[in-house]
Amino acid sequence: GDTIGGVITCVIKGCPVGLGEPEFDKLHAQLGAAMLSINAVKGFEYGEGFAGVTARGSEQNDIFVPAADSKGITTKTNHSGGIQGGLSNGQDIYFRVAFKPVATVLREQQTVDTDGRPVTLTARGRHDPCVLPRAVPIVEAMAAMVVLDNYLLNKTVKI
Repeated sequence: GDTIGGVITCVIKGCPVGLGEPEFDKLHAQLGAAMLSINAVKGFEYGEGFAGVTARGSEQNDIFVPAADSKGITTKTNHSGGIQGGLSNGQDIYFRVAFKPVATVLREQQTVDTDGRPVTLTARGRHDPCVLPRAVPIVEAMAAMVVLDNYLLNKTVKI
């Protein structure tokens, strides 16, 4: 009769280098806005997120190195989650989306009516105890739309 929340981790593989903007339309800001617009989402972090704030800059930096195939540049690590300075860097982009527990529980709950008088609410019907199984394709679709938007913008706008 109760509900739980949870976290979905999303990984975007093969994203081209340079998608996003270094100023106002940063790729991670667009992904965050898309994810936070999904019902029940209460948090978003990319890369090492909150866990990374305890590291020093020298530990957290993603150092640029020659690519293994000697055809370009990559980063030695991926602490930033595939996005640096608002732009995709060619590494896997990864982020986490936190979902709150569903508010409709199949237990009696105290609330108030429209006049402010205390009443007991008992929900009925079919309600999911956790939205995560249904949310995975939504997170994937939102991420795909953000990447595609940026890919198309990158193809049409050249400075």
